Amino acid sequence: MGATEIRLAARPHGAPTLDNFSVVDVDVPGPGPGQLLVRNQWLSVDPYMRGRMSSAKSYAEPYEVGKVMHGGALGEVVESTVDEFAPGDLVLHGLGWRTHAVVEARHVARVDPEAAPVTTYLGVLGMTGLTAYAGLFEVAKFTEGDTVFVSGAAGAVGSVVGQLAKLRGAARVIGSAGSAEKVRWLRDDLGFDAAFDYKDAPVAEQLAEAAPDGVDVYFDNVGGEHLEAAIGALNLHGRIAVCGMISQYNATEPTPAPRNLPQIIAKRFTMRGFLVTDHQDLRPRFVEEVAPLVRDGRLKYSETVVEGIRNAPQAFLDLLAGANTGKMLVRV
Repeated sequence: MGATEIRLAARPHGAPTLDNFSVVDVDVPGPGPGQLLVRNQWLSVDPYMRGRMSSAKSYAEPYEVGKVMHGGALGEVVESTVDEFAPGDLVLHGLGWRTHAVVEARHVARVDPEAAPVTTYLGVLGMTGLTAYAGLFEVAKFTEGDTVFVSGAAGAVGSVVGQLAKLRGAARVIGSAGSAEKVRWLRDDLGFDAAFDYKDAPVAEQLAEAAPDGVDVYFDNVGGEHLEAAIGALNLHGRIAVCGMISQYNATEPTPAPRNLPQIIAKRFTMRGFLVTDHQDLRPRFVEEVAPLVRDGRLKYSETVVEGIRNAPQAFLDLLAGANTGKMLVRV
């Protein structure tokens, strides 16, 4: 049986298409000293991958044309050349969209399938969960009684941000999403105090109605119109944690700043961008606090699962178009 890889075929200009990817069948590789051969079971599909498809200088190395799309993956060790890992062990690694990966043993993390469903280690208990935790508590300095607004609230990160804020005593949690079904999920299942579909009316109007007393914390996954609306609604000394700006990822021209940015002076608000990689020191505390919440069902999560590695490119295009609720995953 051979192996399959998804590679970057060409850099996109504007919105990516299936032509930007190639599906290649290769021989199963063998591990060298200090390495493991892992047969992947699950692949993570994340918005940040869009940035790495471009050659522009950014916080992560651009993907190389003709090479595999790197990203989070979880699989089973098939062969091991080190004592610490044995065939059958489940591990996490970052070598992404392929059926088989040869990984340095020092670059994998063991996963305990008894502690939680394995897919949670790519989502709510993995990078996306830690992103939500670090952004809300460290970057936005959330405190009890804050009113919190989250854009992209039905996504893997946003859905956790809103619930963590509620569990920590937020006065009010508001989310925006892109469909009536997602809005219903946020309100009825996740316990958001208010949620709206940003396609229904201007964001500023809907936010003013949902947060009559203003907003103390804005967790930004979207940028653009959402950021401008949030600045307008911010209270004195409000805090904005900028996690992503998915509305601008496919722009072919530089995007303008929010027109009301001068309010930063009168409102003395803070706006801070962050990367989850800066906050790895929080992981032990995060797992200790959040794993029990997931286990007890107090923190809910959703997964959108696409079957088959060959469908990973389409899953990615669907993610950028907002077709997912919660974490987008590919079952290899």
